[in-house]
Amino acid sequence: MMKLQPYGDSALLVSFEKRIDPAISQQVIALHKALKDHAGITFSIPAYQSLTLGFNSTYLNYNGLEKLVKATFDQLDEITTNSGRKVTIPVCYDGAYAPDMSEVSSLTGCSKQEIIQLHTSHEYHVYMLGFVAGFAYMGTLPEALKSPRKETPRLKVHQGAVGLAGLQTGIYPAEAPGGWQIIGTTPMKMFDPEKEKPNFLEAGDKVKFRAISEDEYKIIQLKIETEIFEPEISNG
Repeated sequence: MMKLQPYGDSALLVSFEKRIDPAISQQVIALHKALKDHAGITFSIPAYQSLTLGFNSTYLNYNGLEKLVKATFDQLDEITTNSGRKVTIPVCYDGAYAPDMSEVSSLTGCSKQEIIQLHTSHEYHVYMLGFVAGFAYMGTLPEALKSPRKETPRLKVHQGAVGLAGLQTGIYPAEAPGGWQIIGTTPMKMFDPEKEKPNFLEAGDKVKFRAISEDEYKIIQLKIETEIFEPEISNG
């Protein structure tokens, strides 16, 4: 089911069934990719179960955009869309890089090694970006890693922190307040305002985490600083 409704005077909200489901997310992302570069559409923001489309009334009005969305959705099966990239992200799960590892171990009953094994053995779907620029909401975690947010959020979570919240995992792209349980840190940058595409991850990407040592963390960090690091990315 798809519901269309005005969202202010120059945007349209496209809503799907309200549940977190990769199949629904794929519909949202396919619609986003099919419409984002259409003349008259000023922005396209995919979320878990919805897509927000802004429009320029010089080219489109609400009724015209509604018809365009319906016609595009009906043809989604015929549209060739990129199924998303496969991205591997290195993470150090040791010591100061993982300040909440002991707490997550206590909450889940899993040992540190079990947490690392579970977190790195799954492939995660990027549902949406939000909270702060470049923050990717990814799921779904193995049930054994389900963890509540911290009762008292931190005022500062370090850049690159890899956290858990409920059945989601995510990476802090910059230092920011936050209440996710931090089990590791990546040296990779999730957001770089100086790049043409500042967000490293995009909705629809598939992500796997790879455990690294502190020494490898520092090597990758140095490669990033000297601009010789090559991220592990393949087309879906």
